[in-house]
Amino acid sequence: MRTVVFDLDGTLADTSGDLIAAANACFIGMGHHAPLDPVADALTAFAGGRAMLRLGFGRLGKGWTAADVDAQYPLLLRSYGEAISVHTSLYPGAVRAVEALRSRGFATAICTNKPEGLAIALCDRLGISHLFGALLGADSLPVRKPDPEHYFETVRRVGGAADRSVLIGDTVTDRDTARAAGVPIVLVGFGPEGQGVARLKPDALLDHFDDLDGVIERILPG
Repeated sequence: MRTVVFDLDGTLADTSGDLIAAANACFIGMGHHAPLDPVADALTAFAGGRAMLRLGFGRLGKGWTAADVDAQYPLLLRSYGEAISVHTSLYPGAVRAVEALRSRGFATAICTNKPEGLAIALCDRLGISHLFGALLGADSLPVRKPDPEHYFETVRRVGGAADRSVLIGDTVTDRDTARAAGVPIVLVGFGPEGQGVARLKPDALLDHFDDLDGVIERILPG
């Protein structure tokens, strides 16, 4: 069975606004202003919660340590979970593209470095959980992307085989995961970095989800 594995944040959905809001809530809770911009800092949002906190602390102009980041990280996750889909939206054509793959017999799954509980909650809120046969998050296994076992287990749980699979993502982490797993990587050109992801030399670029079927057939032919 051919299998298409998707990253979540920055690939299926633009979650940057809610992620940035959660990080800013941490700084506001400490009595500071909101140092992060939901547009200008969108790329940092997809690098993870700790990356946003480090950027924010750096902009405050005060001394901080990794312990400060670690202390705020659980608060960030809590704040994010409480308002997980206020600004988040699926990228145009995402649902239609996944439905088309499934109608043609593909298995579809999500492999994300978002904590599993938050990933499930977000997919439920967005109404897309039924479109994926498996979802593995950052804490589903002892390892996570770019460790290839995270990807391999995702494929196994949906009943697929790695040598008949492809990863759709948006970051260097996704590229490195695919290379480590020995599978093709498609990077989306509509995320925060836009066409800049071409620098990562993926097997294909996806400019719009309407083009997904053709891209998949070229790199994972039946």
